[in-house]
Amino acid sequence: MLQLRSVTKRYGALVALHDVSLDLAPGEFFGLLGPNGAGKSTTMALIAGLREPDSGTLALDGQPLSAASSTARLALGLVPQHIALYPELSAEQNLRIFGELYGLHGRELRARIDDALTAVQLHERRREPIKQYSGGMQRRLNLVAALLHRPKLLLCDEPTVGVDPQSRLAIFEYLERCNREGLTIIYSTHYMEEATRLCSRIGIIDQGRILALGSLEELLQRLPFEEEIRFPATPATDPLADQIRPHGELTTLDHQHRFRPRPDFRLSAFFAAAEALGLPPRLFTSQRPTLEAVFLHLTGRNLRE
Repeated sequence: MLQLRSVTKRYGALVALHDVSLDLAPGEFFGLLGPNGAGKSTTMALIAGLREPDSGTLALDGQPLSAASSTARLALGLVPQHIALYPELSAEQNLRIFGELYGLHGRELRARIDDALTAVQLHERRREPIKQYSGGMQRRLNLVAALLHRPKLLLCDEPTVGVDPQSRLAIFEYLERCNREGLTIIYSTHYMEEATRLCSRIGIIDQGRILALGSLEELLQRLPFEEEIRFPATPATDPLADQIRPHGELTTLDHQHRFRPRPDFRLSAFFAAAEALGLPPRLFTSQRPTLEAVFLHLTGRNLRE
């Protein structure tokens, strides 16, 4: 459905995207996961035709995607990172403007506006100026405005920034329903829990490069360990940390040791060493691998930077 081939984008001396290639199949819920400044928004802008690449090509169903390619762009919906609505107008007026921009009119437009407002629980407040809405309500309206023309591909650029938990859940549920009905979605985020819940496939991006690509399980298989043991970093536990350091990956963050054993290291040996030092079992917790662990393993830095 969507193809990116060796796409590079520069802003002066900064290389925002470097030789990125990507294929997206119809019906995918694809997550683009990375820290701020990784290249997520640049990727979205290039796909949406808001920017032109310095090199490489983008195509949707075989048609070139660019600022000059209006035909292919009609099949896209974009939910930008910042609210793109008219604050003095009502929700209904905002949606009417967006619908008419896509050639919708009359009964069909009214029906789609009604469906959209009902879907995101804003029907009762449809005539209020949206400057009176909460941030979460504006985010929900921002989302349905991008879907009025029923695009094939929806681009969501960090659509839950600054929203309350209830609105975030409503956005998740609405996107999941749209995806079940056949909508293809690209969802950029720096929240690991969002990518874990929503996305059937995930691309980890940092410094303009795709570092890893696959389902959650496929990404976790890139780790050289199966689980992580955490325990406090104190003078009492430092001898244990010294003993286990050669047998895996040991890091210390926020006064806590995190030990990721190599596959050939038996956990029984770890707990035997802890017992020999008189350390009680309650000090230790076991964690399954996470997307954050994959990112740290690939880049050596925190995902939320």
